Amino acid sequence: MSDTAVLTKLLHVRETEKVQAQKAYQQAIDCFENSATQLYQLLKKKEVAEEIYEECMQQTTTLEKLRKQVDYLEKLNAMIVHLQEEVQKARADMEAKQSDLTEAHVETKKFEKMITHRKQRETEAQEKLEKAMMDEISMQQFLKYKNR
Repeated sequence: MSDTAVLTKLLHVRETEKVQAQKAYQQAIDCFENSATQLYQLLKKKEVAEEIYEECMQQTTTLEKLRKQVDYLEKLNAMIVHLQEEVQKARADMEAKQSDLTEAHVETKKFEKMITHRKQRETEAQEKLEKAMMDEISMQQFLKYKNR
């Protein structure tokens, strides 16, 4: 039983690590979703700005207005490039956290299986011992009644 007690303590440690890995993974997911949402919104803004620019090109507008629109599109493009890098970093971090979570889950399962197998072996050994004791008792009773 002491063997399983040690393993149970180790299992508890592994479960704690698994919970921490789950929290870290959830935070990574939230960060990724936040970055991806910001990128999506910027892309939508860029799409609207390009439509406005195309409308300006079709109509007669001032050169100053076209220049402002081009500057705005360039600014949006720079922001999009920056956010794409952030999204890629967040995705990589999220995948790393998912890998850590998977590893922690596997380790937890290993300890659970080890505990189950050890308990099963202990139960089998106990049953074997009980059978041996019952056989011994039966033999003694048989010999006691035979000698009468």
